[in-house]
Order: sequence, then C-alpha cells, then structure tokens
Amino acid sequence: MGIIVNNRQYYTDFDEYIRQGEPSQREKASIWQTAIGLQAVDGLLTSDYLKATACKHIEGEIDIDEARELIRSYYQSKTQREPDDDEKQEADKVSANITKILSSQTLDFSTGGYISVHRRVFDGVFKHAGKLRDYDITKREWVLDGDTVNYLNWEDLRRAIDYDISQEKEFSYKGISTDAMVEHITRFVSGLWQIHAFCEGNTRTTAVFTILYLRSIGFKVDNSLFARHSWYFRNALVRANYKNALKGIDYTSVYLERFFRNLLLGDKWDLRNRYLHIHATDEWKVQQNLEGGTNNQQEEYKHGSSTGQVQDKLSTDNANIKRLIIVIGNQELSVKSMMNALELKGRDNFQKLYLKPAISEGYVRLLYPNSPRHPRQKYLLTVRGLAVYDECVKSM
Repeated sequence: MGIIVNNRQYYTDFDEYIRQGEPSQREKASIWQTAIGLQAVDGLLTSDYLKATACKHIEGEIDIDEARELIRSYYQSKTQREPDDDEKQEADKVSANITKILSSQTLDFSTGGYISVHRRVFDGVFKHAGKLRDYDITKREWVLDGDTVNYLNWEDLRRAIDYDISQEKEFSYKGISTDAMVEHITRFVSGLWQIHAFCEGNTRTTAVFTILYLRSIGFKVDNSLFARHSWYFRNALVRANYKNALKGIDYTSVYLERFFRNLLLGDKWDLRNRYLHIHATDEWKVQQNLEGGTNNQQEEYKHGSSTGQVQDKLSTDNANIKRLIIVIGNQELSVKSMMNALELKGRDNFQKLYLKPAISEGYVRLLYPNSPRHPRQKYLLTVRGLAVYDECVKSM
C-alpha cells in the first residue's frame, strides 16, 4: 500500500520496513508505528502527508527535526481547508513529536520529567503543553456506560505525582518474580494516569513516559502493542480506576495487567475493548488467552500454582551472559573488575561476547548511560538482569 507525494511513491506499510528493512529502518518504523497508533486513544487519524514524511525519515532522506518542520510548514502553508484538518494537524504534529522523544534513550524520572514529556509531546499543538490543569475534570466513558472515573482534584496534582514517582524510585525489583514485577508496574502506571495531571493528552503522555521508563530499567518494550492496542490500553486504565458500589463494580486491574503481560512477557491475551465494557455481553465476558489452553490454566501459570513451574520468560540461554550476570550480582563493576572476575584477558572479546550482548538484550545497563566513556563508568544489572540473577542463585 502506498501514496504519491510530489510525483514520488512512498510505501506506508511500516510492517514491511519492520520485517525487511535495515536495522535503523526497522527501529524508526517501529517508533513511527507506535507514535501514530497512540493517536487512537483520542480518536485521531494522521494524514497521508504525515505517513509519506515518516517514510522519508525511515529511509534516511531527512532527520526527525526536518520531518517535524515539514509537518509544521505543511499546515502553515495549506490554503485549502478540510473539515478534519484540525484533528489531523494535532495527530500529525504529536506523532512527529513522540517519534523524536522515543528516538532518544534519555529519561528524567521525576515530576519535572513527567511534565516535560507532556510539553514535548504537545509542543506546537496545545498552548497549555507542559502545564498542570487548574480545574477539576470528568469524562464520559463508553466502557463505563457513560459514567466517569473520579480523577484527582487539581489542587493536589503536583503533590500526587511527587509521591507516586518517589515511591517508584524507592521500590526494589530485586528478588521478586516477573509476575510480581508486572503487577507492580501495572499499579504504578495506573496510579500515575489516574492523577490526570493535564487538561488534555494524559494517556498519550503516560504511554510515552511508561515506554521510556520501562526501557530505562531494562525491559525490551514491544512497541507494536502500543501501536495496535492503544485504545485498549486507555480503556484498561479506565477500568483499573473505576468503582461503583451501587452497580456492584470494583476496581479491576486485570485487563491492564494483561496488556503489560503481553508487552513484557510475550503473553497472548486477546486485547479487544469489548471485554472491558462494564456490561459486556455473554460472548465478551471472559477474555481469551490466545496462547492455547484454558483461562484457568493461564491463571495457574500466572500464580505459579501449576505442576511443573513454567520457566521464567525473562531468562537467557546465552551462557556468557549468565556468567556475567552472576559476576555482577548486586554490585556496580568496571570493565576491568568484570574481566578479572571472569578471568578474561582480551578486552575486545569480552566486549563482543559478554558485555555488548548483555546490554543489547536488556540484562545490564550503564551507570552513566548518557556518557558511555565516562571516566568512572560502571555496569549494573537491570530489573531483567536481577530476575535472572536471583534464579541463578536459587539453582546453585
């Protein structure tokens, strides 16, 4: 499938780039796919011009800043208006902004950093980008039959964000199972979203911040989940924060947890919005697990109660990575210290066979990620690495 812009044909099937493109093209296409998919949370669609511009970026003809400028100029110079231009302009500009953000590996994990993500996502779109709301809000939700989640009152917004982020900073993932990790991440993201700190764009901001955070603690994030199921993600957040005693409805995070299980553990829950409606029909009352087996079997797996414990999905079969994980453990080590512990002499082979694979697969991270050549650079395990380390220690 393609479109023609300025007498040139561009193919807008990003899956084709992801399947067959060069590594840099695959990465860019995946990010664009996520950025465009996230617009669905507010019912927005991008223009053909945006998709063609994205292809130019993916193919290396322009950089991301040039892509953003092309989008800005396109709407500034457009003379023939269409009824959905405002919506497409928002979707196009926000998609380009998100692509720029997700192309970076940096994250300021703080209240200011969270607010900054909103500012950067909606730069050139909202006048209130990066500003906390100063009024209380309600939103009628289809999934709640027209009812609303009770969002936090505006006077306490900053204090609530401060609290949630400080609690997450202090939380240790060491020694807990991957199931417990997913449950905790679900609670953190759900709580942050419920604050609803901004006038508009809360779900897109939370999604981008979540992707950046999960990357920073060592998870390999499957961008396609956000690209294809962003509307499910939003409705799952709604259900996790809705309670109505008169209707017999309690908070339920199970739908959001299943999104994160698919995202982080490779589970295959059927992520369709009909399961989330508070008055789902009989056909849609039980969410399906597409991996095969019954839902009861899936619950046994989740809680570790089935006979024959299922192997941790975050483990690795690479013996060199396992050796390195055991050496690092709970420490922060330099390259020299790691090589000495492994009794290795050749630095190049150590980098090629041990350190680089461990970093690329998300088990080891840099103490100073923004300064790879930092004179005091050391390496430590990510959340994913700690999970494997704990399993290795238990089996010794």
